[in-house]
Amino acid sequence: MQEQYIPQNIEPKVQELWAEQQTFKATEQADKEKFYCLSMFPYPSGRLHMGHVRNYTIGDVISRYQRLQGKNVMQPIGWDAFGLPAENAAINNKTAPAPWTYENIDYMKNQLKRLGFGYDWSREFATCDPEYYRWEQWFFTKLYEQGLVYKKTSSVNWCPNDETVLANEQVNDGCCWRCDSPVERKEIPQWFIKITDYADELLSELDNLDEWPEQVKAMQRNWIGRSEGVTLRFAVADQAPVQAQSFEVYTTRPDTLFGVTYVGIAAGHPLAEQATANNPALAAFIEECKHNSKVAEADVATMDKKGMATGLYAIHPLTGKQVPIWVANFVLMDYGSGAVMSVPAHDERDYEFAKQYGLDIIPVIKPEDGSELDITKEAYTEHGILFNSGSFDGLDFAAAFDAIADTLIEKNLGQRTVNYRLRDWGVSRQRYWGAPIPMLNLEDGSVVGVPEADLPVVLPEDVVMDGIQSPIKADPEWAKTTYNGQPALRETDTFDTFMESSWYYARYCSPHSDNAMLDSEKANYWLPVDQYIGGIEHACMHLLYSRFFHKLLRDTGLVNSDEPFKRLLCQGMVLADAFYHTDDKGARTWVSPLEVSVERDEKGRIKKAQDSEGHDLVHTGMTKMSKSKNNGIDPQVMIDKYGADTVRLFMMFAAPADMTLEWSDAGVEGAQRFIKRLWRLVYEHQAQGSVAQLDVASLNSEQKALRREVHKTIAKVSDDIGRRQTFNTAIAAIMELMNKLTKADGSDAQNRALLQEALAAITVMLHPIIPHTCFELWQALGQQDIDHAPWPQVDQSALVEDEKLVVVQVNGKVRGKITVAADADQDTVSGLAQADENVARHLEDKTIRKVIYVPGKLLNIVAN
Repeated sequence: MQEQYIPQNIEPKVQELWAEQQTFKATEQADKEKFYCLSMFPYPSGRLHMGHVRNYTIGDVISRYQRLQGKNVMQPIGWDAFGLPAENAAINNKTAPAPWTYENIDYMKNQLKRLGFGYDWSREFATCDPEYYRWEQWFFTKLYEQGLVYKKTSSVNWCPNDETVLANEQVNDGCCWRCDSPVERKEIPQWFIKITDYADELLSELDNLDEWPEQVKAMQRNWIGRSEGVTLRFAVADQAPVQAQSFEVYTTRPDTLFGVTYVGIAAGHPLAEQATANNPALAAFIEECKHNSKVAEADVATMDKKGMATGLYAIHPLTGKQVPIWVANFVLMDYGSGAVMSVPAHDERDYEFAKQYGLDIIPVIKPEDGSELDITKEAYTEHGILFNSGSFDGLDFAAAFDAIADTLIEKNLGQRTVNYRLRDWGVSRQRYWGAPIPMLNLEDGSVVGVPEADLPVVLPEDVVMDGIQSPIKADPEWAKTTYNGQPALRETDTFDTFMESSWYYARYCSPHSDNAMLDSEKANYWLPVDQYIGGIEHACMHLLYSRFFHKLLRDTGLVNSDEPFKRLLCQGMVLADAFYHTDDKGARTWVSPLEVSVERDEKGRIKKAQDSEGHDLVHTGMTKMSKSKNNGIDPQVMIDKYGADTVRLFMMFAAPADMTLEWSDAGVEGAQRFIKRLWRLVYEHQAQGSVAQLDVASLNSEQKALRREVHKTIAKVSDDIGRRQTFNTAIAAIMELMNKLTKADGSDAQNRALLQEALAAITVMLHPIIPHTCFELWQALGQQDIDHAPWPQVDQSALVEDEKLVVVQVNGKVRGKITVAADADQDTVSGLAQADENVARHLEDKTIRKVIYVPGKLLNIVAN
């Protein structure tokens, strides 16, 4: 063992040994409990960032811990390789996305290996590999045959710059999340998968995910958005040029039906289109609405409400009164039927619109407690008692819901309906770098799936990107093919990249299967994933789509489990200080924190900051690491400077795994100092030669106390890592034990044997976190193969205390501390206390009136 801790001498050697011995290669073993640990796979952007490092370190710590528990562990890795960033980078670098992607994979793979992650590299794949997306294409054609896939023209969020469809959650403040271009509404044909067919199951089975964060489950419940209501029909007053006889609306508040004063319809509603005849002003307003960049429900709730009367009227289904029909920008075709019954007195949105346009506001619900109804300033939105509602007056919400629903059903004007916010998954993308959708358009207008024998439909990789159009759309020859000897055209849209990430976890179970999407026997051995790690930002897209895809795999007979991920840990973001200076024109130049010199006040706060060129810098505080603020810390720089284990230890110690982590150079240096202390302690210990067997029976009281601390630490660390996943508190407990070990007497054989036991336990417990260092320390302690060593077990007998330290008070004030037998009774303890010199001095000339004893902790003598 070398005397100095030099990670650059240790880590490459250990990593090479792992590779030679294939230490982390996983195979199915029926006689061992399996543990499948998976971190969300990376997009090959070129370099790892600290968010990657944190995510993958957490996964590696859990994997290594479970391996030391004797489990058969699989921890695979791959690459989420398709996507728009590769196209943009290819355009900027005048290359094609494929070579850019493969180069990035090679570089990032080396970075992952430098960090010492225990991956089974034999299972590695990239989603842009035709042998991967071949099976995705095959599965899509099977879903089409089952009626779970369809194509329709749909209004979409269209980014004119990226020329692609965006999901609602990819629109930020009306702009594209990638390029900040204003988003438009556009009607195009798209392919959909019927996720709504599984809405009830996706919702109900959230209750079975006991080891998922409640926040994630709540987000999915809200996203699915199940509601029970009534779909009712409004007749349209006979009025040219409209041909429609009626239209439907959905409401969860049929109790407010008598308060309807107008109906709002979306700009894309058929009635709106028909009403534009001879009404150019309405046509212009509808066109304006279609280009409205506010497309998500959250945006609609806060945007300025605009509308225009169509000149048409709807007939109230129960009163027969006519109410005006308005086109309103807050009504979206994507939600419900594209029409809403508006009750201004009892809905804030409707109230705001009615106030703005001078429409009637008729209250029909009053508070249940009898208090006065006041709608002069805002709508009353609570449930209450009906009035102004004809024969339904006096009913509460539940009774009114049933009575009005039954009346509508009886009159054939409505029906009870369960509705969802969740919409079918639109999987079409108009960009190039993605898996081609495997559908064929035939000359007779019909559409069929590509036959299995013709799969995969390979995306050509040797292309030229012009930044305007997808190469496979620009090349008419690519689309030409045949089907049963007849001419056919391939679909030129590609899959949404969430398709690839929705089933990759299952493909890892048999990544090189060339005759099936999954080897079901292997998939059913490993699945579900026992531990999944990734950011909470994926709660309503990737995680929901993966759950849906898993149920599709199950119903196709490929897997036998209901859910893909048993336990979920959502790691927090990594933050760093951000600094900038401004030029003469006020433009900001952001400076990397690695290039900043700071002065701090007595509380550690930054009071002055300068860069290497002498600019005085503005410190904007801790914020998420990002390229835009140049405050990302390059993991490679940190590894080169401190070693992988120091970076790993800092990542696991600086904050709880699910909380934000603030990057600190001082914290990284502190992590390395701790490793060096441990290294020094082991070095000095082993330098003294061989160690005798520990004789537990002959330990003195001081040695027993130290051994008790060792085994209390084993118990805490085991619980913190295994059950609680509070890795930072586990490390803190080991650090506390280390402090006690450095102060312990190591002069005789028993003390050295006790130190050997303690250091061995610490080395194994830290191995998941700093594996390279512990690999070396384990050998220095005379052991072999720490990667498969048993986790240290708690000796329950060591936790039993023979003696207790009791605090002695006289009249509530501490006057002494005494050591007593653990089973000593009150009289014995009281006698020993009174014999203590200081206690006795405070009892002189006093009569003991009462003795209060808290066993093993406190004795209070009341005297006067």
